Amino acid sequence: MSPRALPLALVILVLAAGCGEGTSTSGAPFGVDLLVSKATADQLAAFQVAMLQEGRTRDCTEIQRQCLRQQIQTNELLVLRDANGDERRALRFSVNLSGTGTTSQDVIIEAPVGRDYVLVIEGISKDSPPRFLGSSCTPLPQGVNATRNDPVIAAPMTLTTVDCDPTI
Repeated sequence: MSPRALPLALVILVLAAGCGEGTSTSGAPFGVDLLVSKATADQLAAFQVAMLQEGRTRDCTEIQRQCLRQQIQTNELLVLRDANGDERRALRFSVNLSGTGTTSQDVIIEAPVGRDYVLVIEGISKDSPPRFLGSSCTPLPQGVNATRNDPVIAAPMTLTTVDCDPTI
């Protein structure tokens, strides 16, 4: 199977992002609304959310070709915080979809204040070991603001046949 847009798999990922000054401590929390087709939902175990600095220098087409883990050093990832206060370089959210037809899941993350980021969301399979199902890569040139972040529509997930364990 060649890489292609995953129909309705992640139709939209709504994420709040704004502008900020350099890289600092954590900014205001923002939501990511994951919309997934029922057919695709059967394959998903989790979503992995990560952010990288220097978004303008990153090639999203290349990032989506294989696991992010195979392309970067772990220390290149920004430290993110989930709604429970847990901090990691990549946040993993178990699939907990609600709705019919197209299902959705809301997650909350907090990222460092700064500009010129790229948001990467990877689909992780139910297989053991986990398998990379594809990713969404969205440049966030305005970055993350410390107080209020306006919604942005993220790129759809792209399927790929790369055999790797994406777990960071």
